[in-house]
Amino acid sequence: MKKLFMMVAIAAVGISTSFAQGSFKLGANFALPIGDAGDVSSFSIGFDAAYLFPVSDKFEVGPALGFTNAFGKTESVTILGTTFEADYDDAQFLPIAAAARFNATEKLYLGADLGYAVGINDGNDGGFYYRPRVGYSFTDMIGANISYTGISLDGGDWSTIGLGVEFTL
Repeated sequence: MKKLFMMVAIAAVGISTSFAQGSFKLGANFALPIGDAGDVSSFSIGFDAAYLFPVSDKFEVGPALGFTNAFGKTESVTILGTTFEADYDDAQFLPIAAAARFNATEKLYLGADLGYAVGINDGNDGGFYYRPRVGYSFTDMIGANISYTGISLDGGDWSTIGLGVEFTL
C-alpha cells in the first residue's frame, strides 16, 4: 500500500509540474464552407482545446482535440412549375491532432494542426485533418484567429474558412 501511495504521489507531482510548464487553450470558431462543403452546408461552429508545451522561446507543440458541427442547408429547384426541396444533413467531426505554433511576436502567431477528423454522423468516415491558422493575442488570456480547415474525405474534401476566439488558461 505504501508503494502504491508513493507511486501516486510521484505521478501527481510529475503531472502537476508538466502542467505548470505548458498552456491550456480553449477556443470557439464560426466558419463558412467552401468547395464541396459549400454545396451541402451553410455554416459551421466549432470548439477546440489544446495543451501546448514550449519547445523554445518562439515554438510550442502539443495535443489538440475539437468538435465541429456543419449545418446542412436546404436547396430548392423548380422544374415545370413544381418545386422540389433537398435537405442536407448536418456533418459532424471530432478532430484529433498535433498542434504547433510559431510565436512571430509576443502578440502574433502562426500555427497548424495536423491529424485525423473522426466523422460522427452517419455515412461520414472522416479523414486527414489540417488547419493552418494565424492568431493575434489581445491580452495574455484572450486572442482571435483566422483559419482554414481541410478534411480529406473519400471522394472529396471538406473545407472551411473560419474566424475564432481563443482563451488561454
